[in-house]
Amino acid sequence: MGHLITLATCSLNQWALDFQGNLDRILSSIAIAKERGATLRVGPELEIPGYGCLDHFLEGDTVLHSWEVLAKILSSEETMGIVCDIGMPVVHKNVIYNCRVVVLDRKILLIRPKMWLANDGNYREHRYFTPWVKHRQWEDHYLPRIIQAVTKQTKVPFGDAVISTLDTCIGVELCEELFTPASPHILMGLDGVEIFTNSSGSHHELRKLYTRVELIKEATLKLGGIYLYANQQGCDGDRLYYDGSAMIAVNGRIVAQGSQFSLNDVEVVTATVDIEDVRAHRAKSSRSMQAASADRYHRIEVSFALTSGKFDHVRDEDMMGLIGTNILEVRYHSPEEEIALGPACWLWDYLRRSRTQGYFIPLSGGIDSCATAVIVYSMCRLVSEAARRGDTQVIADARRISGETEDSAYVPSDSREFANRIFHTCYMGTENSSTETRRRAKQLSEAIGSYHIDLNMDSVVTAVRSLFSFVTGVRPQFQSQGGSKAENLALQNIQARLRMVLAYLFAQLLPWVRGKSGGLLVLGSANVDESLRGYLTKYDCSSADINPIGGISKTDLKRFIAYAQTTFDMPVLSSFLSAVPTAELEPITATYVQSDEVDMGMTYDELSVFGRLRKVEKCGPYSTFTKLIHEWGSFLSPIQIADKVKLFFFEHARNRHKMTTLTPAYHAESYSPDDNRFDLRPFLYPSRFPWQFRKIDEIASVLPDRSQQGLGIDKTKTE
Repeated sequence: MGHLITLATCSLNQWALDFQGNLDRILSSIAIAKERGATLRVGPELEIPGYGCLDHFLEGDTVLHSWEVLAKILSSEETMGIVCDIGMPVVHKNVIYNCRVVVLDRKILLIRPKMWLANDGNYREHRYFTPWVKHRQWEDHYLPRIIQAVTKQTKVPFGDAVISTLDTCIGVELCEELFTPASPHILMGLDGVEIFTNSSGSHHELRKLYTRVELIKEATLKLGGIYLYANQQGCDGDRLYYDGSAMIAVNGRIVAQGSQFSLNDVEVVTATVDIEDVRAHRAKSSRSMQAASADRYHRIEVSFALTSGKFDHVRDEDMMGLIGTNILEVRYHSPEEEIALGPACWLWDYLRRSRTQGYFIPLSGGIDSCATAVIVYSMCRLVSEAARRGDTQVIADARRISGETEDSAYVPSDSREFANRIFHTCYMGTENSSTETRRRAKQLSEAIGSYHIDLNMDSVVTAVRSLFSFVTGVRPQFQSQGGSKAENLALQNIQARLRMVLAYLFAQLLPWVRGKSGGLLVLGSANVDESLRGYLTKYDCSSADINPIGGISKTDLKRFIAYAQTTFDMPVLSSFLSAVPTAELEPITATYVQSDEVDMGMTYDELSVFGRLRKVEKCGPYSTFTKLIHEWGSFLSPIQIADKVKLFFFEHARNRHKMTTLTPAYHAESYSPDDNRFDLRPFLYPSRFPWQFRKIDEIASVLPDRSQQGLGIDKTKTE
């Protein structure tokens, strides 16, 4: 047996500006780590104030309260005998840095500022923080008096340094630094650092975990070493859901992994590793030659050993982390499972922290509102499972939300019963609605247990239409009744907008109707593709309080419904999968039934492709066309592809103003159209793109048509 070290990393459900709650969760994680015999604990990025403070990081109060929380952590008995890596903002020489504060026995060993900041996609760290650009350099940082009173230190090292204990060497790497090409762990490892800590605020995105795991494994595969990855978990107060999955890797192999989705506020992952395995892994000539010439890091020497030489506190499950014994098989959820779990956990955090009494959604009988409702039901399943396990925090939150008194013995152990208490659904039919959608909505509500209302709103629509006629002297008609396109669109939109008005009325008063107090949050159900295309009415049911599917494609939603049909035992969902997507805002005739994909001029699968090209691959109209010539050229002609590209960009451009009013949505897709957060683009475009479209037309007119070559495809079927 070599030199064993028990190490701890964690996922914490921190909340922006919840300093008391964040403190309690940090102390709890340290206590659990010590109980398991750990001598090193690492927590998520900016865990003291919460990662999602945004412009609050610019306020002196946020920094002040972070120091106050750190003082309480240092004053407690929890940090005695364990090295703790804790995250908070620090002002050094009037510059705000995103920092890790490494402490031991009521002393600060090092303040390590972040050197590479996340500044794309969902992140704007450069707006709040400045990167530390003095690599492998450090300075004195003079501590505030509140900390001096606890640590008896006047100043501490601040900068890019490492910590040398009696038996090993520890280096710090922060979130984005792992994702950079020249990550700090490389040079630190060559200079003898054996344990790397990484504190992250990494959000969930469908199919993203694999990339994160591979980077963590790669960090020590060639280099050798132990990597502790900590992450925020839960809704930090905004659109993102941080998906935990704290991990420990040794020499390129994952030896411990936490849950990716959980209702737990605190989750600690521990493993006992042998530091000699790192040294044996590094005994390679080429690595030694590079290490011998590596730049030197300043070492902060600490008279403390992570190895104890005792095995009293080593648990059997932690021994599984030892190289040479069982190696953990990393758990990846399928995209369908991710949709069932991620948005459900986000909804639970939002519900309990907003201190409202539940959710309300208009059920249309279509797949989008169906998927949203099933995600809420998935949330109820997670709550009931946690309650059956005896999770006191979940039970307490469920009692408060459902209107129970403090001394109530209620336990939400049945998911359908709990859904009936907190989830309210409503079918808002008109003369244009079909019996099929009404039936599907009712059957779905029965399957999930929601408190359901079925109503006709024709009288409200007629009243508004009559008011317009009274004021103007003319009565608008649908196109099928002889009206113009303008009349037809206006009559559709008024139905959609009135549903939004009624949704908020019922959301505010349904608890009162049921003898309870408070109100409900209205859920939106516009998917990412419809939002991108602008295929929605501004201020209709797409306008809500939050939207759990606003970052999920229609294609993935259909796969989720197919998964839920079996997993949740809901046969009714098959009827949603086979139904033609329709808004049901125009009269149904013997020869006409409104269809979403016909109205849009493209399929949902095509919309997903456009979305990824526009955002992820950063393509404008012309480069989108050139890429699709290769991808779609075997079944569409160049002219057909050109027409689809031009139609998409035209519709996207002329509907961009709608993105400024999109309901805050759960972020799940890399091409989300979320305005001024994730997708920074103007909302007034030259929507016909005369220069770009002309170039597309010029190229399309001379390219050969490959769509008919040897395939025997009827060209008209693709138009």
